[in-house]
Amino acid sequence: MEDQPILTIMKHFEPLNDPRILKKTAHKLIDILVIAICAVIGGADKWTQIEEFGRAREAWFSHFLELPHGIPSHDTFGRVFSLIAAKNFLTCFQGWIKTVFEVTQGQVIAIDGKTLRRSMNKCGNKKALHIVHAWGTANGVLLGQLKTQEKSNEITAIPELLQLLELKGCIVTLDAMGCQKKIAEQIHHQGADYVLAVKDNQKELKTALETTFQKAHEKKFQEMVYKQHQTVEKDHGRVETRTCYVLPLMYLHQFKSPWKGLQSLVMIESERYCQGQTANETRYYISSLKMDAKKIMEAVRQHWGVENNLHWCLDVGFREDECRVRIGDAAENFSLLRKIALLCLKKEKSCKGGIQTKRLKAGWDTQYLLKVLRA
Repeated sequence: MEDQPILTIMKHFEPLNDPRILKKTAHKLIDILVIAICAVIGGADKWTQIEEFGRAREAWFSHFLELPHGIPSHDTFGRVFSLIAAKNFLTCFQGWIKTVFEVTQGQVIAIDGKTLRRSMNKCGNKKALHIVHAWGTANGVLLGQLKTQEKSNEITAIPELLQLLELKGCIVTLDAMGCQKKIAEQIHHQGADYVLAVKDNQKELKTALETTFQKAHEKKFQEMVYKQHQTVEKDHGRVETRTCYVLPLMYLHQFKSPWKGLQSLVMIESERYCQGQTANETRYYISSLKMDAKKIMEAVRQHWGVENNLHWCLDVGFREDECRVRIGDAAENFSLLRKIALLCLKKEKSCKGGIQTKRLKAGWDTQYLLKVLRA
């Protein structure tokens, strides 16, 4: 059926609470939502562009939507999305994700944050919106997101985001900001494993890891219990060698109690050769996984997929950093609109172009837009 993709979206987002006074509304909330989702897929990056997309496709939308008073104005789009509770919108999004996208059990879930740079308002003394994402790396699916509160940081948002997720059997990866005892304990209690980057915010732990691995290197790991895994990547004249060393917790047993579930101490050395120059980097991690150097290295590598497959795509394909939407929950909700569009566009494989090309094609061709929504 031609209208099936639209009906699927309506089914999952229709339960969203309407924040308006119903007797004073001219446009149905579900109509506003569907037009906005289609418009963002089709290349719209502002409320004015969403309105123009709707007007250009009004006859087409009228086959699926009631549109009792035609296409809403850009002010209506902006006002409604500023009033919609972002958490409620996210709940509908997560319900849609579970039915439309296959969520892989036991996958690596990368937790990482991104700042929407133009969402700040100096006049209103409002900081730029910073959103923490949970990214399912196995099939490239956003599992959840949560903004950090004003005068706060990722440390307070991560536990709340984790609580929204089904983590059992998964591996949660976090950068140094998330390397906190309480976060490790929460992940452990939710039935998942963790791989946490260790930097200067955990000074005692980092110093202990550096000292332990330095002594191990000096001994060349002789008479030591350890695991090792190495990879070599060659691409366009660049050669990068990564070596992962894993030691059991017995070498730093004093950290067993404060870090719940901790089993492995990890060091990853990277050597990059390019154009006659060599660069070296050493990073440290702790993990609740058993001593499996290959599995831990793969988890660390997959973590950075959130940068390439989500953050980079949002900036290049949707110009997210240029968006000036700021009022109420509008910035967070528009952020979710972009991710709905991104996930649909990534899943549609018939067009071989990039995200920008796919968006243009969806704006030009309603049959392709339906194909994207159906993907």
